Amino acid sequence: MSQRQVLQVFEQYQRARTQFVQTVAELATRPQNIETLQNAGVMALLRPLLLDVVPNIQQTAALALGRLANYNDDLAEAVVKGDILPQLVYSLAEQNRFYKKAAAFVLRAVGKHSPQLAQAIVDCGALDTLVICLEDFDPGVKEAASWALGYIARHNAELSQAVVDAGAIPLLVLCIQEPEIALRRIAASALSDISKHSPELAQTVVDVGAIAHLAQMILNPDAKLKRQVLSALSQIAKHSVDLAEMVVEAEIFPVVLTCLKDSDEYVKKNAATLIREIARHTPELSQLIVNAGGVAAVIDCIGSCKGNVRLPGIMMLGYVAAHSENLAMAVIISKGVPQLAVCLSEEPEDHIKAAAAWSLGQIGRHTPEHARAVAVANVLPVLLSLYMASESSEDLQVKTKKALKNILQKCTHLPALEPLLHDAPPNILKHIVGQFSKVLPHDSKARRLFVTSGGLKKVQEIKAETGSLLQEYINTINNCYPEEIVRYYSPGYSEALLERIENYQPIL
Repeated sequence: MSQRQVLQVFEQYQRARTQFVQTVAELATRPQNIETLQNAGVMALLRPLLLDVVPNIQQTAALALGRLANYNDDLAEAVVKGDILPQLVYSLAEQNRFYKKAAAFVLRAVGKHSPQLAQAIVDCGALDTLVICLEDFDPGVKEAASWALGYIARHNAELSQAVVDAGAIPLLVLCIQEPEIALRRIAASALSDISKHSPELAQTVVDVGAIAHLAQMILNPDAKLKRQVLSALSQIAKHSVDLAEMVVEAEIFPVVLTCLKDSDEYVKKNAATLIREIARHTPELSQLIVNAGGVAAVIDCIGSCKGNVRLPGIMMLGYVAAHSENLAMAVIISKGVPQLAVCLSEEPEDHIKAAAAWSLGQIGRHTPEHARAVAVANVLPVLLSLYMASESSEDLQVKTKKALKNILQKCTHLPALEPLLHDAPPNILKHIVGQFSKVLPHDSKARRLFVTSGGLKKVQEIKAETGSLLQEYINTINNCYPEEIVRYYSPGYSEALLERIENYQPIL
C-alpha cells in the first residue's frame, strides 16, 4: 500500500469520526432520539473520542455527551458509571477554550439532576479545575464554569460549602463585574445558589463585597441579569436581620421599587421577593420600606399581574402588617385590603388563596378598626366558604380558619358579622356570637337592628351545650332583650302560641 493510500485511509477514518460525533451531537438535540442513542450504546462509543488526537472531534464528543446527560438522570448516571468524568476533568485543565466550554457543559449537565450526581463531580476533583476556569481569558469558559459551579451548589449546603472551599466566591464576584452580560447573569445566579442554604454561606458571599456590586446592577436594562441580581440579594437578605440590613445599606431603596413595574414578570416577582425577605425580619425594616413607598408599590404590582408572580407581594403585605398596628394601618391606607380580597376571590390556586387569607388575618387581628377595614371588603364570607369547601386544600382550610378567628375576635362591625350567623360551623360560630355578646349590651341601635334583621331569631336556633362558652355568649345576648321578645323568636314559639289559641276558651 502506497503512502498516499495510507494517508487516504487515515483521512477517511478522521472524516468518519468527525461525521459520527457531529451526527450524534445533532441527534441528541431532539428528545425523540435519546432512547435510541442510549440503546445503541453511544456513551461507550463517545468516551474514547474525548481523547481523540483531533481537537474538533474531542469538543464535539464532549458536546454530544453533555446533551445526552442533560436529558435525564439515567443518562447522567451513565456518564458517571462510564468513568468519563475523570477524563473530562483531566482534559479540562489541558485543552483549548472550545473543549473547556464543552467539558464544563457536561459537568453541569450531570450535576444538575441530583445531589448524588453533583457529589460524583466533586469526588472526581472537578471543583478545583472549574475554579481555575473562572480565571480563564475567554469569557465563554468563565461562563460555562460558573454555570457548572452554580448547578452543583444549588442542591444543598454541603455541596455549596465544597464550592466555597474550592475558592470560587471571590472569582464569581469578579465575574459579575465583567462587561459580558451573559457571564454576569450566570455568575450572579451561582452566587444566589450558594447563598440560599445558610447564613454562614451567605456571609461568605457578603464578605468579599458582593452586595455592593449586585446592588449596582438593579437598574441594568437586561431583564435576565436583573432577575439573577434580585434573586441573589433576596437569598442573602432572607437569613438574618444583620444580612438584611447590609442589603438595605447598599441603598437598594427606592431603586428596587422600579423593578416592580418592569415588563418582565420574573423581575417583578424577584423584586417583590427581595422586599418580602427584608420586611419579615423587624418592624424597623418594614417601616423603612413603608417610608420608601414600598407598600403602595407592592400593592400596585399585585394588581398588575396574576398567579405566582403575585405571591411574594401578597406575603410581603402580611409580614409588614404582622409587626404592629401602625404598619398594618399603613397597608390599609395604601388600599392593600381590596387588592388582597381580589386575590382571595379570583386566584384559582389554593396556595395563593392561602397566602392572601394569611395576610388578611395579619392585617385584621390588631384592633376593631383594623378588623372593620377587612370586614367591609366583604372578605369574611369568602374566607368562610373557602374554609368550609371540601375541595379546599388542608393548608387553605388551616389558613382561612386562623384568619377568620384573628379577624372575628377583633371585629365589632356587626353588619359584616350577621350574614355569617347562618352558615358558620360551631367552631367559628362561637367567635361570631362572642362579638355580638360584647357589642349589643352597649349599643341600643345595634340591638334593634339585630332583631329586625333576623339575627336574634337565628341565635335562638343555635344548639349550644349547657355550660359551654357559646351558651354563655347566647345568654349574654338574650339578657339584652325583654323575656317576651326572646321567647317570641325562640323555635316553637308560634306553635305554642297557636296551641294556646286553640285551647283558649273565649269569655262569652
